[in-house]
Amino acid sequence: MADLQEASVTLPSAPASVSAARKFVSNILSEWGLPGDTEVADTVRLIVSELATNAVQHTRGQSPTFTVDIELDREEQLRIGVTDSHPRYPKRLPAAVQQDNGRGLVIIRWLTMECGGRLSVTPTPEGGKTVWIALPWTAPVRGGTAASSPSPR
Repeated sequence: MADLQEASVTLPSAPASVSAARKFVSNILSEWGLPGDTEVADTVRLIVSELATNAVQHTRGQSPTFTVDIELDREEQLRIGVTDSHPRYPKRLPAAVQQDNGRGLVIIRWLTMECGGRLSVTPTPEGGKTVWIALPWTAPVRGGTAASSPSPR
């Protein structure tokens, strides 16, 4: 088994891409040995949905695409990153703010921590950012290579 398995897909910044990102990640994780009917798989799908939604909604049309990267390192850690080309970092809103949206990052951070993971944001060389989550991997890893789409990096 390789020390690192990777997969990537680049999607248009459109609402329909949120479900495409979720399905892509779910299929890859299933190939790597995480059954789709587990609580962890449900949590990962929700996190990916929130990350992709943020990439679509909060870039205000300044990022025509976003990329989802998945990495499984030494059968110990799963990393999922969503990259867009908008330079503004996500902001966590105060709890008192009365809005119907803007809680995605709070949800992502809470779910990630509940799974024993962490969240980080890193700049890209092109001036955008990647929002990463890192989670411990608990499923036995199956072999195989994942199909991936080229990433515009």
